[in-house]
Amino acid sequence: MAVLPIRITGDPVLHRPAAPVTVFDETLRALVADMFETMDAAPGVGLAAPQVGVDARLFVYGWTDEEGTAWRGVAINPELWLSPTELGELDPETESEGCLSIPGERFPLRRARRAILRGVDLDERPFEIVAEGWLARIFQHEYDHLDGVLYADRLEEPHAKAVARIIRKNGWGSPGRSWTPGVDDIDA
Repeated sequence: MAVLPIRITGDPVLHRPAAPVTVFDETLRALVADMFETMDAAPGVGLAAPQVGVDARLFVYGWTDEEGTAWRGVAINPELWLSPTELGELDPETESEGCLSIPGERFPLRRARRAILRGVDLDERPFEIVAEGWLARIFQHEYDHLDGVLYADRLEEPHAKAVARIIRKNGWGSPGRSWTPGVDDIDA
């Protein structure tokens, strides 16, 4: 297993829909193992294949909820259904999220409170997870990556302007930028 470089916003693979996974083999298993290692090293709670430069509709996730239940897995060729998004003021305390492809930054973003994730695992076995709260947020964030959408693309003002300024200031927003957890000094 290896820790992979994580692409930073601006890399084309992050800004286009990913291709369906069609081959389930040892190469795919190795990619998923490397993605788990990379996510854990970052540290993060999710990582999509485009974030490590791979054009494939899959993501890994790993998070422990308030009751101590560990949620860890891979979603390949997933589908996602969402509850209606609530209206109202954003709560920066409970609705802020970050992204390993915009390292070190967090902004509030409204997401659906509930989600149903369907996909297949590495053995092509179908599964379904009904998620609420933070797990539903993780699934929405990672699923967005598979459609070429970063959370910064969904931010409202004044946060959209702030993240655009940060991207410019750091020289991001163009192809070829990445960072490697444990190697590069970036506070993700």
